Amino acid sequence: MPTSRSYRDSCGIARALDVVGERWALLVVRELLLTPQRFSELRHALPGVSANVLADRLRELEKHGVIRRTAEPAFELTEWGRKLEPIVLALGDWGIDAPQPPPPAALSATSVLIFLQSAARPDPAAPATCRLELDGRVWTVRMASGRIHVEPGEPATADASLRAAPETLSALLTEPATLARACADGSAAVVGDPSAIARLLHAVADPWPTADQEGDR
Repeated sequence: MPTSRSYRDSCGIARALDVVGERWALLVVRELLLTPQRFSELRHALPGVSANVLADRLRELEKHGVIRRTAEPAFELTEWGRKLEPIVLALGDWGIDAPQPPPPAALSATSVLIFLQSAARPDPAAPATCRLELDGRVWTVRMASGRIHVEPGEPATADASLRAAPETLSALLTEPATLARACADGSAAVVGDPSAIARLLHAVADPWPTADQEGDR
């Protein structure tokens, strides 16, 4: 059932944790950073949470004004909830150095795409649009101005398309040279210009230097 526990502490940190400190709450926020999601989609992305607990977290977050229901029906972040984005991203950066959980460990498409969007530094002289299909959902990924931009849905046009599981994409971002092997064993499929997908993967593994980094050379 929904909880109304409080730290009873006036500090802003404690008051924030009263709102999003319950288990799974911040992971729900993470899943809604890129696009609204239905209850079933959140359950798929967070396989470790029970339906009852997820329903409780959603009710609590809605009650506190962090999320709201859409007409579909689905859940999306409110303007106030959207202010959690830099906090969640900073927590992710900090957590990179934490130990990996024991297997089997889940990895959602949103998690990989958030990492891709924040960590990638593509060549600004080689813009491209890629179509990514992860867990049956399609995303538009644009490389432009030395940054990655991720949007839900089909691109109007795409230089290339990549279909893979989130875990496979994560592995490819670490080792882009394994793309051919992944395509050969069927864990990934590329359609269109393979060099566009290669540039996308290398934008994380071998990021293009920023102007400041170039000046330091």
